Amino acid sequence: MVDVGNKAASVRRAVASGRVRCQAATLAMVREGRTPKGAVITTAELAGIMAAKRTHELIPLCHPLALSKVAVIIEMNDDLPGFRLTAEARLTGQTGVEMEALTAVSVAALTLYDMLKAVDKGIVIETIRLEEKSGGKSGDWAAGGTVS
Repeated sequence: MVDVGNKAASVRRAVASGRVRCQAATLAMVREGRTPKGAVITTAELAGIMAAKRTHELIPLCHPLALSKVAVIIEMNDDLPGFRLTAEARLTGQTGVEMEALTAVSVAALTLYDMLKAVDKGIVIETIRLEEKSGGKSGDWAAGGTVS
């Protein structure tokens, strides 16, 4: 692991996003609560939060972090059709939380797949990316350009 012992603690935040495409009929089943495994969105959001807290166990050389906030929001989107996922991770510490936000989105997307695979084998997970980060020596950054 990288030695972060000499780094100053600062408030650090990261936001990641992703998309899950599925058939329109699958999205309708979720909207109507007719899926075989139950509360699809709530379960996937919870899985993402749990995964963020265990990122250091999943990704080699990641530091275990005392996260102060993890939030995962999954919204249905008829235009895809499918789901838009957003995860935010935050802490005050010596290293960033980008991997935690990305892990949260990734596991939430995988959970959507798992919960819906019985009704839609063609689900596609795509465009998982960091949207923005703040804090630390490198400063703030947002997709599409540096913030500061």
